[in-house]
Amino acid sequence: MENSFSHEKNRSFFIKIAFSDYVKLIPVLGLAFYIAFIPHIGYNYPLHVDEWYHFAFMRAFQNAGSVNFPDPILGAGWYNLGNNLEVGFHVFWGVFQAVSGISWLTIFRFFPGIVFMMTALAVYILGRREGFGWYAALFTCLITTTVGILGPGFLVPVAFGLFIIPLALFVAFNFRGFWSYSVLFILTFFLLTLHSPSAIILVILLAPNIIMSLRTNAWHSMGVTFALLIPFLAPFPWMLDYFMVTVKDLLTVKTLPEWVSFPRIIKSYGYLPMALCLLGVFILALKSNLRNYSFILGFMALLTMLVIFFVFGYGVSIIYERGLMYMMLMIGVFAGAGLAWMAKLGFTLGSPVLTFFTRNAGKLVSFVLIFAIFAFAIPERLDINYYKIINDTEYQDFIWIRDNVGTEYGKAVLDPWKANAFAPITGKKVYARLHAFPLPRDEEARAFLGTGCTDSEFLRKNDISIVYTYGECRNPDLTKLKERIYLFRE
Repeated sequence: MENSFSHEKNRSFFIKIAFSDYVKLIPVLGLAFYIAFIPHIGYNYPLHVDEWYHFAFMRAFQNAGSVNFPDPILGAGWYNLGNNLEVGFHVFWGVFQAVSGISWLTIFRFFPGIVFMMTALAVYILGRREGFGWYAALFTCLITTTVGILGPGFLVPVAFGLFIIPLALFVAFNFRGFWSYSVLFILTFFLLTLHSPSAIILVILLAPNIIMSLRTNAWHSMGVTFALLIPFLAPFPWMLDYFMVTVKDLLTVKTLPEWVSFPRIIKSYGYLPMALCLLGVFILALKSNLRNYSFILGFMALLTMLVIFFVFGYGVSIIYERGLMYMMLMIGVFAGAGLAWMAKLGFTLGSPVLTFFTRNAGKLVSFVLIFAIFAFAIPERLDINYYKIINDTEYQDFIWIRDNVGTEYGKAVLDPWKANAFAPITGKKVYARLHAFPLPRDEEARAFLGTGCTDSEFLRKNDISIVYTYGECRNPDLTKLKERIYLFRE
C-alpha cells in the first residue's frame, strides 16, 4: 500500500513537471535562438555594418587595455568616456572574448541567438507572476530583425537592451527597498553605457509607475526615480553637448525612410499578435491594480511617442527607430497576457467526449493560433534579405594582410563598403567607409580605384600605404604583393 502511494506520488510529480512552464520554456528558448540565427544561416561573418563598427571598437579596447583609444577605423581623433556612447557594450564583449577565448566570428554568429534566448527568459520572468510568462516569452520570438531598425539577429547594443529592460521592469514592479533600487540602478547604469536610447525607453516605460506610486507609496516612487536618474547625472558633464543637440533635434521636423514606417513594422510583426495584444491590455486593466495600470500607461506612452514622430515628424530619430524594437517587445508581453487568458476558457457539456474538448477549448484555440502565427512568421523571416559585406575570398585576403603586412603600412584605400570589414579584421585604418550616408570621401576612394590607382599624390597626401582592389592598378609606385593587394612605397 505504501509502495503504491509512493509510486503514485512520484508519477504525479513527474506529470506536474512535464506540464510545467519550465518544460514548455525549453522549445521557446530554442525557437528564440533559431529566429535570431536566421540571418546567419550559411554565413560565417558579421552581417550588419554596425556589427563591423562595434567589432573594430571591441578590438581597439582590447589592444589599448583602456576605454581611451584612437579611432580604429578612420584614425580621426580619439575615443573615451566622453564621446563613445556605447562604451559599455565594447567593454563587456571585449572582456568576455578575452576571458572566454571564443573567436570573434563565433561570437558574432552564435551569440545574438544566445542573447535573444536570455531576452525570452527575461520576459518569462516579467510575466510569470501574472500567469502569462510562457506565452509572453513565446511572442517575444516574433521581434523582427531588419537592416533598417536592427534587431535580435545582430550583435548590437539594442539587442542587449531587449534583454535588460524586462529585468528592470520586473524589479521595479515587484520589489521594494534599498536592494531592489540598487539592482535597478545597476541595470539602468549598464543600459546607459550600452545604449543610451534604450535607457531613455526604460524611463518612458517606468514614468507612469513613478507618478502613480506617489500617492500610495511615495518612498517607492522616490527610490525608482533616483535609481533611474542618478545614472543619467553621472556622465552629464561629458554629455552636455549631446544634450543640447538632442533638445534642438526634438524641435526639428523629420522625414522617415519607408523602411522604418510604423505601419510596415506592425505588419511585419503580425496583425493577429496585435489583436491579442489589445485583448491582453483589456484583461490586465480588468485586474485593477497599480502595477498593471502603470505598465499599460507606460506602453501607451511609448506608442504615443512613436506615433507623434511618425505622423508629425517631431522627436529624435534614433529613439523612434530603436523604440520600434521595444514596441514589439511590449506587444509580445501583452499578447502573451491575452493568449494566456484565452487558454483558460472552457465549459462543460453532458457528453464525456464533448466535455474533454469543450473544457479545453481555450487551450485548443490557443494552440491553433500559435501554429497559425508562427507558420506565417517563420517563412517571412526566412525571406528577409540581409546584405553581406564580404565573402570568403575577401576575408582570407584581409587575414593575409593582417598577418603579413607590417605596422608601417597603416592605412588602406578600398571599396568603402568593404572597408567596414577591413578595419576590424586587419587592425589597420581605412581612408573611407560607407555607413548610413555617402560622404565625399567615398566617391574620392571609388574615383581613385576606378582610374587604375594612378594618382600617387592622392595616396601621399592622405598617408595611404595599402591598396585593395579587384580592378587593374597601373601605378608604377604600387608594388603588387598578391592578387588584389598592393603596397605604396615612395
